[in-house]
Amino acid sequence: MIAVVGAGLTGAATAWQLARRGHPVTLIEAFDIGHRHGSSHGSSRIFRRAYADPFYVDLTGRAYEEWRELERDTATPLLRTTGGLDLGEGRDPEGLAAVLKSAGVPHELLGVREATARWPFVRFTGPVLYHPDAGVVDPDATVAACVRRAAGLGVRVITGTRVVDIDVTDAGDTARIRTDDGREITADTVVVAAGSWLPDLELPVVLPELRVTQQQVFHFRQRDPAAPWPVMVSKDATMQVFALPSGGDGGPLPAVKVAEHDRGTPTTADTRTGVVDPASRARITAFVRDRLPGLDPDPVAEATCLYTTTPDEDFVLDRRGPLVIASPCSGHGAKFAPLIGAMAADLATGRAEPHPRFRLKAETRP
Repeated sequence: MIAVVGAGLTGAATAWQLARRGHPVTLIEAFDIGHRHGSSHGSSRIFRRAYADPFYVDLTGRAYEEWRELERDTATPLLRTTGGLDLGEGRDPEGLAAVLKSAGVPHELLGVREATARWPFVRFTGPVLYHPDAGVVDPDATVAACVRRAAGLGVRVITGTRVVDIDVTDAGDTARIRTDDGREITADTVVVAAGSWLPDLELPVVLPELRVTQQQVFHFRQRDPAAPWPVMVSKDATMQVFALPSGGDGGPLPAVKVAEHDRGTPTTADTRTGVVDPASRARITAFVRDRLPGLDPDPVAEATCLYTTTPDEDFVLDRRGPLVIASPCSGHGAKFAPLIGAMAADLATGRAEPHPRFRLKAETRP
């Protein structure tokens, strides 16, 4: 039996991938399915192919295919294509265009006048990269679809139960899970997809330094409800901002979600306040007033979520004995969810070796 700890995007996708391959699986979640305590809730995350690193550009192509397979298998629309913009000196649109050209990814490099003609609701100050394959994925719908389909394929789903300890048994070929309600579950393999709770599990492996931060997101109503907003990443010398259609999180009328990628408040999964940082609200509101004239600059909704960031912003996806550690984090993992589920399932079943970029750097904890 394979146990999966955590039913956020990574854990839910892993359970789905394992179930469709015919493996017996137990999925354990500390809260309810679709809870809002971690990083996987809400109705909108960016899917994009524009990375400066060709490795991630390739992964986005593979992830796109997995998203479409997940949609087919669950009969649920999850990825909506909108096109995407990258702008600002810090984003280096020209450099991104060169990477996408080498990878054969469709794109255009536009000047201010041409970009303004296409998207008059954005104020441009320099060159803009546009790639049509970008869009929005729905985390809430994704988690629900994966768990629903996995359960239909025989996965045992345990909710409202927190894992407090995971030990490798003396023989070294199985693992024992202990929960806060006194259960002990023995599994041949345990996939640990605990998100921001991962640093607190004290696993018998050495993890990289994981920095957990509380992030703030804000939703602004579109002045023109019919305007076709793309997703957007803007970076200059002082801040990096992302924007995307809000989905249901922005209320009943069309809205755009805008947030800082960085400047989160250090916290832990269990001590976060959930209180929006007013300084972040002020910075984002000022950005909207200056750069996004197509939005009403008074937010209609706001929320917090968690980032779990590694020093190099790569993911953690490795196996040590009967444990698979799956942490596609650093604020850019949501777009890869069904692919990471497939990669974690491969590790759990011995079908593949960990990718060198995602390996743990040490064998075991002293």
